[in-house]
Amino acid sequence: MVFLRCLWIAVLVCAALPAHAATEIMWWHAMSGELGRQVDKLAADFNASQSDYRIVPSYKGSYTETVTAAIFAFRSRSQPAIVQVNEIATATMTAAKGAMYPVYELMRDEKESFSPSAYLPAVTGYYADADGNMLSFPFNASTPILYYNKDRFRAAGLDPAVAPKTWPELGQAAKRLRDHGMACGFTTSWPSWVNIENFSAFHNLPIATRANGFAGLDAVLTFNNPQVTRHIAQLAEWQKSKVFDYGGRGQAAEPRFQKGECGIFIGSSATRADIKANSKFEIGYGMMPYWPDVAGAPQNSIIGGATLWVLRDRPAAEYKGVAKFFAYLSRPDIQAAWHQNTGYLPITQAAFDLTRAQGFYDRNPGTAISIEQVTLHPPTENSRGLRLGSFVLIRDTIEDEMEQAFSGRKPAQAALDAAAERGNRLLRQFERASPDR
Repeated sequence: MVFLRCLWIAVLVCAALPAHAATEIMWWHAMSGELGRQVDKLAADFNASQSDYRIVPSYKGSYTETVTAAIFAFRSRSQPAIVQVNEIATATMTAAKGAMYPVYELMRDEKESFSPSAYLPAVTGYYADADGNMLSFPFNASTPILYYNKDRFRAAGLDPAVAPKTWPELGQAAKRLRDHGMACGFTTSWPSWVNIENFSAFHNLPIATRANGFAGLDAVLTFNNPQVTRHIAQLAEWQKSKVFDYGGRGQAAEPRFQKGECGIFIGSSATRADIKANSKFEIGYGMMPYWPDVAGAPQNSIIGGATLWVLRDRPAAEYKGVAKFFAYLSRPDIQAAWHQNTGYLPITQAAFDLTRAQGFYDRNPGTAISIEQVTLHPPTENSRGLRLGSFVLIRDTIEDEMEQAFSGRKPAQAALDAAAERGNRLLRQFERASPDR
């Protein structure tokens, strides 16, 4: 009887214990608000789909703050397995080879399916090495598109069904809006991303030598060319009459469109839902404009956003879970839902096809423009993206000098020459500090 009683107690104790504890995997990210809630949902849905691994997302602030936190954590051996890094820091991450576990190696080692051909070329081109191997996992990708106020187009006698396609057409429409009482004809967010980086790609112009840095660390900035200079000079000229009105860095200009101050806005495709929710007028959508006399335009735009990088020196069990999580994120239904709920691009062709089959683009006019724009033509060396070291700092330098031009303190050529000179000094510093030099 004593033996049976002990046996029964042992059975009850074993039944009360979990079969095994799930391996926790830390994921540090830079998404707050509604985007942060979507990240939490992704993790929760994956966790519910299996019992071996538990993704634990953690918001760490801006992209810069998140990467900085990961670097310090790596030094103290407390780094996460996954960290979200913005696209312009790709060269910096690539140079830190000892700290990074390339995604193509991870997926191969863990025998999980991962084919670059499944992703949109504009995405794979940005995040792959010279041999086409994916270094990080594509996550949130966006591109600039044009938004316009259809109500004010009607009031100004402009066709509300037609978005301006070229910069001359945009200038004429913006002047018409100003003549009919608008405080500002048009503005843009992210000044360098829109008016230097994407402008160059859309016109098939290099921003730097060495295939925009993809072919080597010794790249030299070349965006101070005649075509870009003319564009910045025209913006500066339009600034005088508020046909164009500079709205600041980052997303600072976006509320001016939402409030009805500016009739046309060029900004991230990922802000579509936010613009729609906060604007009290009918919104029209179009591709980025181009100068029709530039040969090769329009080409294709490039992406912004971020990818997920895997850090080394975590337990082997965690890497198995990371690979499973990335395979889960690659599923067409998961990617389609992420695209539809956030406004970011559907980074796989299958997710795009599924979203179209579900009728999402028919129900939500304008949402397909971003995909059509980044896939307008196969990427060239000039429109693949950027792989330039310290580009976060270089972008600040470019925008410093753009502001000099817009305020009339410098001619466009002098401003861009100064931006290129300052940026090239940063590139040489990065080159000297790189182990690959």
